[in-house]
Amino acid sequence: QVLRDAGQPFEINPRLVRGLDYYNLTVFEWVTDRLGAQGTVCAGGRYDGLVEQLGGRPSPACGFAMGVERLLTLIRDAGGAAGTQPVDVYLVHQGEAASRLAARVAESLRDRGIDVLFHCGGGGFKSQMKKADASGAAFAVIIGDDEASAGEASLKPLRSVGEEPNEQRRIGVDRLADEIIDSIVDWEDA
Repeated sequence: QVLRDAGQPFEINPRLVRGLDYYNLTVFEWVTDRLGAQGTVCAGGRYDGLVEQLGGRPSPACGFAMGVERLLTLIRDAGGAAGTQPVDVYLVHQGEAASRLAARVAESLRDRGIDVLFHCGGGGFKSQMKKADASGAAFAVIIGDDEASAGEASLKPLRSVGEEPNEQRRIGVDRLADEIIDSIVDWEDA
């Protein structure tokens, strides 16, 4: 569902098999036609029983491996690695509906040329906001289940110009990119 929500193309191949016998339910590959015959860049799957087989508590799990050389080749061919400048937006989210909306928001902002760091790894709003602040991002876009049900996000400036306060405000996700772009232009003009 997350891939569909993000508009990401994918194919279901019921004959796809990975070489390790601990996978269950889902296996996947990320492939490209830019590398010739060696087109698999990343592959993995679910292995819900593996932790228990190794003596731990039953734990659902998913993992993957990447071909680092293949990935570096793709990055180089695409114009090099990303710079080290701070991102425009750190996207904070909590809750299932919020996470799904946040993934769509991240893609729509990126489509408009806005650099987005999407929070991964869980944690509450407070810990995510600390990471947002430490990231150097200009804004935190905050989406909880309340915002998600309203089709909105909270936009919080993480830096200010002069004496201007960092006021957080809720806006529709369809207007989010324009608000961010306008604010960045205002800051650059100040």
